[in-house]
Amino acid sequence: MAGGTLAIFDLDGTITRHDTLWPFISGFLLRHPSRWWRLPLCVAPLLRYALAGRDRGALKGSIIRLTLGGAPRAALERWAARFTQRLLRTGLYAEALTLIATHRRTQTHLVLLSASPDLYVPDIARALGFDECICTEVRWRGNGTLDGALASANRRGEEKARCVQAVLARLQPRLSQAYGNSRADLEHLRLVDAGTYVNGRSEEVLHTPSVHVVRWSTPGNEGTLAAIQGL
Repeated sequence: MAGGTLAIFDLDGTITRHDTLWPFISGFLLRHPSRWWRLPLCVAPLLRYALAGRDRGALKGSIIRLTLGGAPRAALERWAARFTQRLLRTGLYAEALTLIATHRRTQTHLVLLSASPDLYVPDIARALGFDECICTEVRWRGNGTLDGALASANRRGEEKARCVQAVLARLQPRLSQAYGNSRADLEHLRLVDAGTYVNGRSEEVLHTPSVHVVRWSTPGNEGTLAAIQGL
């Protein structure tokens, strides 16, 4: 697509109105109460995170492995489909949906780039019409059950910026845009021609004229979702 337009969207807090990993895990556990005994085991990695370096990737892999490890792929895929449909109905920003629809109408190359895992992020990307999905990958066992440890780097901060640099080098767009909502996203928002910092603090981008702050608050509805799915 050399010479075209590129838009890269973060997921949690940018398209969605809240984080997605814990709702995904808790929803699966709610439907599988035999796994509830695993929850107290999560205290140990939480303590390690708080006391020994705050490695988000290690924490994420440990929590997924402790809560969902051993679950069959088919069961997780069924839940991912239900979770995605529920999220689309009630958990997205209308402003994000409107922008995605606009980008699709103008044939912008859309990339969903998320630190959340590939247990469900690709489902969301397909439902919203993204051309590419880059997210944190998890490991599976040879018998078709989930291991849960991370099989890739945690796609956050420096790693997310590396992914953006790779996409820019590969696609060589005429115009590049990116949307994110956390301070960790600022690293990759500064790499594109126009960065949008969703619900961020203006003082954090005072010296970065290519990044501007927007306020999103409107819950998406069936109408705004239909504008995307009907394209």
